[in-house]
Amino acid sequence: MKKSMCTLALAALFTVVAAGASFAAKIDCTVDSVNADKVTMTCDKEKAQALKAGEKVKVNSQKKAAGEGC
Repeated sequence: MKKSMCTLALAALFTVVAAGASFAAKIDCTVDSVNADKVTMTCDKEKAQALKAGEKVKVNSQKKAAGEGC
C-alpha cells in the first residue's frame, strides 16, 4: 500500500512539473516602436504563433555593456 501511494504521489508531481514547463516559452523579438505604454515587437513567426491576443507575457531586455575605455 505504501509503495503504491508513493508511486501515485510521484506521478502526480511529475504531471504538475511537466504542465508548468509547457507554459513557459522563450521567444526572441525585436522592439519596433514604443508609444507611451504600447510596445510593438517583431518576433520569430513560428514561435510567435504560440501567443494569443490578450495573453500576459514577461519581457526581459538585454543589458548592453558600457562602452567605456581610453
